[in-house]
Amino acid sequence: MYILILSFPIISSIISGLFGRLLGFKGTGILTSLLIGITWFISILVFYEVGLNNSTCYIELFKWIDTSAGGGIIDINFGLMFDSITSIMLIVVLSVSLLVHIYSTGYMAEDPHRPRFMSYLSLFTWFMIILVTADNFLQLFIGWEGVGLCSYLLINFWFTRLQANKSAIKAMIVNRIGDVGLALGMFIIAYTFGSLDFSTVFALTDYYTINSLFNVQSITIISILLLIGAIGKSAQVGLHTWLPDAMEG
Repeated sequence: MYILILSFPIISSIISGLFGRLLGFKGTGILTSLLIGITWFISILVFYEVGLNNSTCYIELFKWIDTSAGGGIIDINFGLMFDSITSIMLIVVLSVSLLVHIYSTGYMAEDPHRPRFMSYLSLFTWFMIILVTADNFLQLFIGWEGVGLCSYLLINFWFTRLQANKSAIKAMIVNRIGDVGLALGMFIIAYTFGSLDFSTVFALTDYYTINSLFNVQSITIISILLLIGAIGKSAQVGLHTWLPDAMEG
């Protein structure tokens, strides 16, 4: 059940992108909306099992990175973590995504490239799910960057329009500024805690802050850098200039 949450959106994106012409405009809208709708229903089941019954689920898919750094070993698995926060965020993400898919089937009805648009929307949803189900900062960063890529593709959907192209490039550049903050925060996390796993970092945070003033300062810097990443992605004051231009797309 949990793996299906990641499977259906990417299947929707691939089928719509590669076979959208065969399905037709109407068929593409129905297929993508149906698959996202099924994923939304599964997220409700996940919320019941994980959120309401307090049954956290962790799934390790495969070993990703195993390396030595600074005399220690950084071991990162590609895994999925479903806790109460994740289960709530899945409902939020998939509810909005489902409504956007349904709305777009009508809004883009006359556009000859609607299958490509629906493919981008499903891909955006998939990267958002990667982001909220990640069990470590590096995997979160992949979802984070994927969301930025899809934002670029959607803003620049009518790529023959010069203004849409400029707006997409501006959005990409401003977001990269925020992403630098997130990346630097990850480097300091790896140096300070010797791990990028959420469970390890969160478990050690209280111990580190009690036993070392240096670690208190490090955690403060980490928090600020992560906040800069969030400011860029959510277009808050300071890194908000790309959002008005994005309406061109």
